[in-house]
Formats: sequence, structure tokens, C-alpha cells
Amino acid sequence: MTTHKDKKGKAYLIGAGPGDPGLITVRGRELLQKAEVIIYDYLAGKKLLSYVPKDAEFIYAGKKGGVKHTHTQEEINQMLVDRVRAGKLVVRLKGGDPFIFGRGGEELEELVKAGQDFEAVPGVTSASAAATFAGVPITHRQCTSSVAFITGHEDPNKTESRIAWDKISTGVGTLVFYMGIKNLPSITANLIKHGRDPQTPVAVVRWASLPYQQSVVGTLENIADIVSKQGIKPPALTIVGDVVRYRDQLNWYELRPLFGKRIVVTRTREQASELVSLLEENGASCLEHATISIEPPDSWQQTDQAIAQLATFDWLVFTSINAIHAFFKRLQEQGHDCRKLHGVKIAAVGRVTADCLLQYGLRADLLPAEYTGEGLVAALSKTDVTGKKVLIPRAMKARKVLENGLAEAGATVTIAPVYQNVPPLSEGQQLREELKAEKIDMVTFTSSSTVRNFVDMLDCKDNRALQELLDGVMIAAIGPITGQTVREYGLAVHVQPETYTIPAMVQAIVDEIGAG
Repeated sequence: MTTHKDKKGKAYLIGAGPGDPGLITVRGRELLQKAEVIIYDYLAGKKLLSYVPKDAEFIYAGKKGGVKHTHTQEEINQMLVDRVRAGKLVVRLKGGDPFIFGRGGEELEELVKAGQDFEAVPGVTSASAAATFAGVPITHRQCTSSVAFITGHEDPNKTESRIAWDKISTGVGTLVFYMGIKNLPSITANLIKHGRDPQTPVAVVRWASLPYQQSVVGTLENIADIVSKQGIKPPALTIVGDVVRYRDQLNWYELRPLFGKRIVVTRTREQASELVSLLEENGASCLEHATISIEPPDSWQQTDQAIAQLATFDWLVFTSINAIHAFFKRLQEQGHDCRKLHGVKIAAVGRVTADCLLQYGLRADLLPAEYTGEGLVAALSKTDVTGKKVLIPRAMKARKVLENGLAEAGATVTIAPVYQNVPPLSEGQQLREELKAEKIDMVTFTSSSTVRNFVDMLDCKDNRALQELLDGVMIAAIGPITGQTVREYGLAVHVQPETYTIPAMVQAIVDEIGAG
């Protein structure tokens, strides 16, 4: 039997890519999911850390120019060796590609000296990403077939430069400088001094591949002044060459309809992925401030009694995907599966809810024309529910429109609480600061409870204070019920889709603010 003491450790040096978590390799993501220790850098995207098991050891080893480093390079090397020697699966996550100005080779050399096992996983290098996301092809048959990657992090006061300016200035078509913002005046002066045309196009790209990417274009002669006036700071790359002229045609990333817009998403963290993904696909920068945490009900007694009597019900009605997941989880915990629903008809409030049922092998028998509780009452009433028994698994606290409407139509309604909406640990202070600094363009709400919990999080003394805090911020509501709750606080709803789904909501946002 192999004991933990006998377990052989291994280090994995992984390139995290330029920042967009979607640009990590499949191999890199697989290893993140297995990591027991992760040592990560400043430029490694934070979202990538969500792939790492929660019980792993997280070690931040970031380095920023002009700031005291968290750990010296020697300390990082030793941490790698010590943890691999202890039998751990260690991931060293570095921005871009670890073998291109990432000191990856130096760190692996220490593992070799210590006789420890390792593997290197390449990443999308920042040079390629910066060019691609700025609409600049690094090479082009009409311009150049050569490119050079150069460090721009040299002390301008040094008597001699290690860069062969006389050779690269005119000997290479495209030049990409890493970490060169501080030394940009010196870089451009050296290139011009050694023969490069002062009118050569130059692009500087900051935070490539991220929603807050910044790009500026100029020439060798004026780019340093442009960068200074625009306030471009590290991390940024500089691309020099005639290929920069193609940006006018190929600039795709920064022309997406929501590019540069900062949008708050208030859904639960478990549910936010679809909304965040669609907003980011259109260029938005999403700030996730979950206003709801889904927790079990205080008691399962009512639900367990209903499950035991499922065969006596005529209709099972679902008004949310939260209710579906919670109900079927409890059904399984009680020793049952979908066969327990034999003979019971199922109604869903909308298309998304109906699609969720398909995950459990069930197709909704009824779907209303209008995806609201009122629409569901109208649709069920047309089937003549007089004397019918209806079971509604739902949140502990919810609107009674469906319950009361069906009862008035003659049905016997049983409520089965399967979850409750609980405000998460407060993020209100950070959110208030962002709103006060006018850093937010829009807030999205997908239910009335997200609205109420959002207001509670902000802890405003009254509606007027709330309105002042949100002055100039647009609000998107997924449907009329949510919109009505927003208006109850004296706030305006700027976006509300005709179809009450996440894709329709995002399209409505694009139509409203993307055109501007």
C-alpha cells in the first residue's frame, strides 16, 4: 500500500495565458483541477483559481513594478522544491507563456538541481494576445515575415544596453516589447537612432484580452507622448511595425457592442455563469455581486409528506430552476427517482425551466404563453383544474399569485418549500464604493429577491439615498414582476426584454446601450 509519505510529488509549470481565463490550454485547466498547491502570479487570471480545489494551498507570488514583491525569486524557487519534495502536486501558474520573459526556465532549473520531477505546459504568450486582441497581425505577407520579442525592462541609465539596437531596428519587421512602458521614450529613441523610420506605426496594448483592455496607436515619433497623455500604465506591450496599419480593418475586440461597459450581475454565483458569459461575449466587464445564496429550507417536513403522496397529485408545478434542482435532490435523498412522478402532469413557468426539466428526463406538459406566475395561472385554468390537486415546490418565501390564483380556479394547492433565498455575506461596502466612484454603468436583476437583497446590501437610509447612489446607473430587469419591484424603490427600469429569459435580457441590453 502506498502511503502519503511514499507519494512522489511533481511540479507543473503552466502558462495561464494573457488574462482571459478561456485562453488557458485544456491541459492547463486539467492540472489546475488536481492541484494540491498552487503558486500563482499577479498576471494569472483570478477566475482560473476557481478551478483549483478549495482545500488546496494557495500561495500568491505576484510581482508588480515599483512595488515590494510578495516573495523573492529565491523564495519562490524554494517553495516549489519544498512542496514537491513533500509529495505534493504543485502548480506554478504564470501569466502568458512561462518560457517567454517569465523566468520559467530558472524555476525549473532549481527543480532539476533538487532532483524533483516536473512538466511544463505552454500558454498563449502576451505578445500574440496583445496583437490579436488589438487587431494587429504580428506577421503579414504584404509587410513582414519576421518578428522579435524583446524585453523593454532595461534601466535607461545603464552605460550599455544588452539589446542589439543596430541589428533589430531595421533587421526585423515586427518588434514586440514586453514590460517597456516606463522605458518607452528610450526604446523609441534607440530605434530611430539606429535607422527605423520615425513614422513607423506603433500600438501599445494594456491588459490584453480582458474587458478593460486599452489600446493606443501612434508612431515611433509620438507614441511615448500619446501613452503619457492617455495614462497607459503597466502591464502593457508595445508593437512596432507596418502591421499596425491593419488595426483599422481588423480591430474586432474593442468594437464589440458592450466593450468598456461595467455591469453588475446580482444572480447567485451558481446561476451567474450564463448571464456573465453572454455579457462578456458582447464585451462587457462583469462585476459579480451575488445578492442571493440558495440554502435548504428550515424544515423538510412539508416536502417529505408531499413526496410520500406524489401519486395523489394531478399537477406538479415548477416556477424556477432552483426549485427543480432542490426538489429532485430531496426526492433522491428520500430514496426515489423520476418514476415516483408516474401519472403526474408537469407545468413549467418558462422555457428555461422546461429545459432544466429535460436534464432529469422529463418534458413539461404545459408551458404558458407569458412566462410569469400570472401566465401560469391562466394556462392551467384553461385545463380546468377544478378539484385537481396541485403541488408547487418553491422557495420558503415567494409570491402567492400562483397559489391563490389556482385556489380561486378550484384547485387544491400544496406548497412544498425546497429552498430559501438567503442574503450572502455582505459585499455592500465594496459595491457602495464602486457606485460612488461612478465605475458602474448598469445593474442587472433577474428576480424580485435579487432587487430586495441588493438594496439591503447597500444599506441606504431611505429610497432617496438609494436613488442618489444609483444616479446615472442603468437598470435591467428580466421581466415585469422584477421591474415592478425595482420601481417600488423609486428607481427607473431602463431595460426589460419582451421575453423573460437571460439571452433575451442580454440582447435587450445590447440594443439599448450597445448602440451608444
